[in-house]
Amino acid sequence: MHAQQVQLTFRVDMSQQTVSPNGVHVAGSFQSESGVGADWNPATSVMTDADKDNVYELTVNVPAGVYEYKFINGSTWLAPQPELVPAACGMEDGAGNVNRQVTVGASNVRLPVVSFGSCTTQITFAVDMSQQTVASGGVYVMGNFQALAGYGADWNPGSIPVQDPEGDGVYTVNVALPAGGLFQYKFVNGSSTSGAEQVPSACGVSGGEGVWNRTLDATTSVKTPSFLFGSCATSGNVPVNADYPTFWWNDAVFYEIFVRSFYDSNGDGKGDFKGLIQKLDYLNDGNPATTTDLGITGIWLMPMMESPSYHGYDVTNYYATESDYGTMADFEEFLAAAHARGIKVIIDFVMNHSSDQHPWFQQSSSSTTNSFRDWYIWSDTNPGTIGPWGQGVWHQKNGKYYYGIFYSGMPDLNWSNPQLKSSMWEITRFWLNKGVDGYRIDAVKYLDEDGPKLESTPETFSLLQEFHQEVKKSNPDAFTVGEAWSNTSAVVPYVQDNRLDMAFEFDLASAIINSVKNTNPAGLRNQLNLVNRLYPKLQYATFLTNHDQNRVMDELGANLAQMKQAAALYLTMPGVPFLYYGEEVGMLGSGVDEDKRKPMQWTNGAKSGFTTGTPWRALNSNFAQFNVQTLAADPSSLLNYYKTLIHTRNAQPTLRKGYYAEVTAGNASLMSYGRVYEQEASLIVSNLGSDALLNPSISMSVSTLQAGTYQVRELIGDRAVGSVTINEQGGFSNWQIPGPLAADQTWILLLTRGTTTGIKEEPHLETTLFPNPAADNVTLTLQNPPKSSNQLLVYDVTGKLMTKTSFKGQSITLNTRSWANGTYFLKIQSEGLVTMKRLIVAH
Repeated sequence: MHAQQVQLTFRVDMSQQTVSPNGVHVAGSFQSESGVGADWNPATSVMTDADKDNVYELTVNVPAGVYEYKFINGSTWLAPQPELVPAACGMEDGAGNVNRQVTVGASNVRLPVVSFGSCTTQITFAVDMSQQTVASGGVYVMGNFQALAGYGADWNPGSIPVQDPEGDGVYTVNVALPAGGLFQYKFVNGSSTSGAEQVPSACGVSGGEGVWNRTLDATTSVKTPSFLFGSCATSGNVPVNADYPTFWWNDAVFYEIFVRSFYDSNGDGKGDFKGLIQKLDYLNDGNPATTTDLGITGIWLMPMMESPSYHGYDVTNYYATESDYGTMADFEEFLAAAHARGIKVIIDFVMNHSSDQHPWFQQSSSSTTNSFRDWYIWSDTNPGTIGPWGQGVWHQKNGKYYYGIFYSGMPDLNWSNPQLKSSMWEITRFWLNKGVDGYRIDAVKYLDEDGPKLESTPETFSLLQEFHQEVKKSNPDAFTVGEAWSNTSAVVPYVQDNRLDMAFEFDLASAIINSVKNTNPAGLRNQLNLVNRLYPKLQYATFLTNHDQNRVMDELGANLAQMKQAAALYLTMPGVPFLYYGEEVGMLGSGVDEDKRKPMQWTNGAKSGFTTGTPWRALNSNFAQFNVQTLAADPSSLLNYYKTLIHTRNAQPTLRKGYYAEVTAGNASLMSYGRVYEQEASLIVSNLGSDALLNPSISMSVSTLQAGTYQVRELIGDRAVGSVTINEQGGFSNWQIPGPLAADQTWILLLTRGTTTGIKEEPHLETTLFPNPAADNVTLTLQNPPKSSNQLLVYDVTGKLMTKTSFKGQSITLNTRSWANGTYFLKIQSEGLVTMKRLIVAH
């Protein structure tokens, strides 16, 4: 960056000021980069007025970046004074002080003249890149305002970089203009014109030669809408794609088990595979007609390979089971018993590191010429790298240093070594051939380092693509889920481009707990909308807490009403839910990791029914009240509520495969959303407030539901709650749900079509739409065309009527080239018959 310096010219009009005898200066965060003294030193960056027009200038050389600055009438921070920058055209520094800001790209920037202490016309450009793969060169904005703003020639694609400071996929930049006007612009993915967005004609103006540009009226300071790149849609109105694939794991509810703590079959105080088999009927008895079991359909086993530690994340033999848990034959027996009940089983696969007691490392560390030396990462000296938690990551052994990001007992594997990689792929195939249904990948961010960059490197993403190929070659239906503990935008790349099938959504888990605890749904609503926009549809894992976190019972202060509410939310949201063992009975667990992984609480008797011996870890203090035996006997218990939720999800395709539909609520304390699948919908309505809501109202603008009257049943309470009329856009407005919704209570409302309005069931109007998604022409075909004319109405995702036309015969072809990318609803009427089709436009 320092090698690519460009000129930055500051200009300020002092005609309305009495200029200090000490002259005019500019100070800011650019100074040390430009070599004119320390940052914010007002004495070293003097401005000059060569042509005596009261406009003072200073040109410096700086690398690309974002800089703050302000002008000073004088050479100190004392009188006369530095300018007081108005908040409307500056950036607040957190201490009540406002500075000007400039973004410098690859081209020279000559800032517009601004009067001392006043604003120019400020434009905030915003673009939503959440649906795009952002180019390595970044995101830019270009237009016919650039010369006026001081950013080189107009339509220069690489001079104004746009930043994403919040990591939410929305990129913004502030640009100052000395005067307003009507301007054209567009965004660029990368820094060359080849990456310029194709603006749809529906929301653009002609730039000539078939090119369309965005436009803005900047007669005053203005912020543009955050358009989706190449679309007329904005961030607040991201279309839902109903044509998405689903897989067996989208039908599953997973249960995370720490084998050591689940059930001890032999009295040694440690859980084992035979104990798992004995408790399978608790998890799922294999009979769909019964509801006394928990109802889970997937199990994730925490590490169960041979290891010297209690937790198992430092493997000494990838081909063997942990002896504390039983033999390979015991594991195979467990696997067969689980499969017989319809339960899928995935296992923890620790790919980042091994134990320092693994034979590979023992040989690697024995000499510098050993054939296993490069299976790990060695250095003659300590590079001194500091890890993400402030820890040292290089450890001494036999006078040399090896890399281990977690601690010295877990040396990182060297994935750049082809022999190591080949061995790990063989291990991958070994367990899949045993019959496991997939893998949970631990510490996936840290697999393959790139010099000082320790996480989320291009090498890691490339490695995951190879892993994906190896897994799917062995079993095309195998499932992979990764632990990339980071913010949402940083997690999404792990489930793109054939890397992992799914990743855990940590930000959503935190949002659920915080919104429930703080009785405010706003944060959860925003996070759920963000997750729905960024991930491939339904392909992320939901949960509340896991083995590395304080248990949710602790986080919610043992508030059982809020425990039930949190469970209802994550078990009805899109995604695949994971339940941490014991969460369903309110187990506690905080502090050191061992205390988050305590023995399962089965009974209120001695040792909580976990073992006849001495438990490997002391039991929780609440086991006498919170255990399977006690809670199973209480119809209103947390355990029975979990059973109801899971069995309800298993029975309802809408809750497993339904796309997310945004639902708005008439009360600020109400959290609501919809799940639509084929011609049914589930509406989730949850009161996060402290007071009951009488007849709360909700609205849904559009969906693929056909118009008509839908009968509504509340599934948790198993009661009819009347009906709702769906309009021709598949939505409804301000529907009041009969009955009071208590504080912390959640309804799951199932909408099923009863009598319909304007729709005859027989004969049925059969239609096809091809291609879908469409980039150009799309043809609508009637299977049994009537003799009379047909009417076609096209709505956008908000329910706005876009076009209306009549046609005769069997088909009509529509040209979508000028349509914005997104979702459209096509309503076809013919001889009293009506049907609605969903069309995805993706240029």
